Amino acid sequence: MTTLTTASLTTVLDGLIDADRSWRLDIPAVDSMSPEERQRLMQSKTEYRELYSLLKDAPLAVSRETAILLYMLARSMRARNVVEFGTSFGVSTLHLAAALRDNGGGRLITSEFEPSKIASARANLTAAGLVDLVEFREGDALETLAVDLPDTVDLLLLDGAKGLYPDILELVERRLRPGALIVADNADYSPDYLAQVRAPERGYLSVPFAADVELSIRLG
Repeated sequence: MTTLTTASLTTVLDGLIDADRSWRLDIPAVDSMSPEERQRLMQSKTEYRELYSLLKDAPLAVSRETAILLYMLARSMRARNVVEFGTSFGVSTLHLAAALRDNGGGRLITSEFEPSKIASARANLTAAGLVDLVEFREGDALETLAVDLPDTVDLLLLDGAKGLYPDILELVERRLRPGALIVADNADYSPDYLAQVRAPERGYLSVPFAADVELSIRLG
């Protein structure tokens, strides 16, 4: 048995997955946007708050398969320190915290600028019995992840505003230990980030994984 199979966690995850399946985008300000405008906001480094504030009730979770991958990666590398950019309602946070529990403990720092999502994620982690492993940081990740990080980070998940992926990596980069993993969801929305981790001189080995994930390892 692993923490992923405990009744407290599976109950929370089943509820979140059901909510994700039933979610229907019905936000006039978003529905009225052209595909080009949505793409621009998804990639923007300055206007991302506009889009994500409109989507404050949307699940915006990683896929179930990516969530399980996160658990597997964190477990296999015996991760103790994890940083997450983009909490939403906590699907990925739950899987990463479960891995830390099964690794014997650790610290998961997760950043989210939408207060209502922080509250919901905290409640979900509490219900699953994993909240003691998680440090929630509310606000813009360019500020919340700029201070008080562990000396070494084993795994970094990027799943917030896509245009900020290069900047968040820059904040955490010097903390990434050799062999640290970076998982970037929907990385195709951030071509600058892909160029960053795929450039050999930057010290990463990076490959696309499935349809929407970039998996990278810190070399050195």
